[in-house]
Amino acid sequence: MTHSRQLDLFPESQTSDSRVGKDPSMPPPVNVAAVPQRSPFRYPGGKTWFVPTFRRWMASLPRKPRVLVEPFAGGGIISLTALFEDLVDRAVMVELDEDVAAVWQTIVTGEAEWLAEQILSFPLSHETLIAALNRPAATVRERAFQTILRNRTLRGGILADGASFLKHGENGKGIASRWYPQTLARRLRDLQQIAHRIEFRCADGLTVMEEFAQHPDTVFFIDPPYTAGGKRAGKRLYRHHQIDHQRLFTICQHVAGDVLLTYDEAEEVKELARAHGFQMRLVPMKNTHHATMRELVIGRDLAWLDELPAIREERGTYHG
Repeated sequence: MTHSRQLDLFPESQTSDSRVGKDPSMPPPVNVAAVPQRSPFRYPGGKTWFVPTFRRWMASLPRKPRVLVEPFAGGGIISLTALFEDLVDRAVMVELDEDVAAVWQTIVTGEAEWLAEQILSFPLSHETLIAALNRPAATVRERAFQTILRNRTLRGGILADGASFLKHGENGKGIASRWYPQTLARRLRDLQQIAHRIEFRCADGLTVMEEFAQHPDTVFFIDPPYTAGGKRAGKRLYRHHQIDHQRLFTICQHVAGDVLLTYDEAEEVKELARAHGFQMRLVPMKNTHHATMRELVIGRDLAWLDELPAIREERGTYHG
């Protein structure tokens, strides 16, 4: 099956005022409000902003892949987009964090409705929140509910140890500023439509990649914790942040299907990409503080992204 549709990478509603450093070679960041929100998570490092680029990649492939493997699934927006938009038949979502895993396990085992009802009926306050989180979870679905509670009331949605609760939040609403029970319930109920097409693994992402490495009908979207080159974001945001980046690139180099990676713009990452024969592009995004930044998109053939600045072979430079 051949993809023939063409999708805009950057919505026309964006203006040049938000371009990175006013660099005319860099398009404006994607407006995430224009992207369908599928995930129940408010996830640090989430890839909602990357969805239009992901669609472009899938459309560039010579045939529709049967399986998408996302070895660092987190909030899962890429896998969910692929399934809801029928870009693949099946998604293999992998996440090592047992709290995050509990949510996906609850969804794929058919208990999304239970989780939705718990969210709708919960009377959120500081007292009820602390009581709910201090109560030992006897089942996976109870752990999933506690994870959603923490994700929606901790600053930035950060689930790593040491994260603190929202104090002021949006419009001074504090812990309630990101608690949208109706919206969360709707997303969970929508996920019931595709849950049977998700294979979830609470496992090491690199090990699962190796399992599917020789499947030519499988593609890989890889968004690892950003710890290469001394970056601290991955260590601060994720409980499981230790990644063997060299091993990851070696696996990517030898998979039978196609791969697409996103990484922080670090020289160590560029060197790994060059050493393993990958191309690189810079794509603009906005962080949680609404500052415009650049991330690396890495793949085998990025001709479909020629409108984005490419990394030169010379260290640390790029051209449009």
